Amino acid sequence: MISLTQREAQLNKRLSELDVKLHAIDDELDSHQAKDWEELAVEREEDEVLEGIGTSGLAEIEQIRAALGRIADGSYGFCVKCGDEIAQDRLDVLPATPFCRHCAQ
Repeated sequence: MISLTQREAQLNKRLSELDVKLHAIDDELDSHQAKDWEELAVEREEDEVLEGIGTSGLAEIEQIRAALGRIADGSYGFCVKCGDEIAQDRLDVLPATPFCRHCAQ
């Protein structure tokens, strides 16, 4: 069983990883300078993929910050909808989840 301190460290580590990843995406999006139409079309397709990854990364950052807030206020590990305890197995897979298995469905 992971302690609350370990879980907080895990969430902070993931937050740092996402920060690095999103900065790399921003740098990649800013670096495109193709003048050829075919290359520009390929870059646009790549940009759409990168923007999608960036959007999901931002959503995950919000979830992690919310989970860290729940750790700080003592409500981490309890479903925000029904108040039941979230199973450790679920938190091991989805450490930022605010919902128990039943409420997530």
